[in-house]
Amino acid sequence: MSDTDIHALAQEMLAAYTTGATIPVPPSAAREEFDLNSAYAVEADFSRLRKENGRQTVGLKVGYANKAVWRVLKLETLVWAHMYDDTVHYAGGNSAELRLPYYRSSKIEPEIVFKLKQPIASAGLDAAAVLENVEWLAVGFEIIDCPYPDWQFKPADFVAAYGLHLALVVGQPLPLDSELASTLANDLAGFKVRISKDGQFVEEGSGKNSLRSPALSLAELAGAMLRRLGAAPLSAGEIVSTGTLTSGHPITRGETWQVEVDGLPVSGLTLRLT
Repeated sequence: MSDTDIHALAQEMLAAYTTGATIPVPPSAAREEFDLNSAYAVEADFSRLRKENGRQTVGLKVGYANKAVWRVLKLETLVWAHMYDDTVHYAGGNSAELRLPYYRSSKIEPEIVFKLKQPIASAGLDAAAVLENVEWLAVGFEIIDCPYPDWQFKPADFVAAYGLHLALVVGQPLPLDSELASTLANDLAGFKVRISKDGQFVEEGSGKNSLRSPALSLAELAGAMLRRLGAAPLSAGEIVSTGTLTSGHPITRGETWQVEVDGLPVSGLTLRLT
């Protein structure tokens, strides 16, 4: 795709992101040549446009953290998109309120969130090794919203549409030292989460749903970025949201969602949507 086409798509994505407008036809359906390379170029230009408007990137969110999905969609690895200083929020006292900027087709997903204390410049790390690069972890809720009709899109469309990222609310961080990192390398594969809406149980999930462990999802992201031409390695201070632990569930204003964690020494999180 030409630079002009990439820029035009980035502007279309920014308009949808800002206003809640719908993009009637996903790029992959409108353009035969649209692939992941084109999508990452659009995502990079989208990020540039947001920075021109005064925003800063603070980290990355991942998508398709499931190898069974890779086989179906012919992916070689997971995908990612940036998060921003106005989309990542920190809960005080494990409770937060989030104003939805618009309601188009929003969903909520519980995820494990990491903050890096140093760059990850190696691929193929195991869970214990990748956790040595982590300053803290927390449970969080990501709010995603799809600009395409009926949630129909391909991985390239997901990347181009800023990873469907609308917001991330982060719970109480758990600082990591070497001893705790070694313990959590195993625990992150087997812990459970339970999510509820307005006090009613909705779904139980597991760390295994995020590429068999959120730590392995982080390691896979680090390696994938090193392999992708033009992508910067994960750096110190970045926040990484490692993929949903349950299905995504539709949300609306006025609801209160809660996630409880069993098997990790992290606090749960309560989020009220307004």
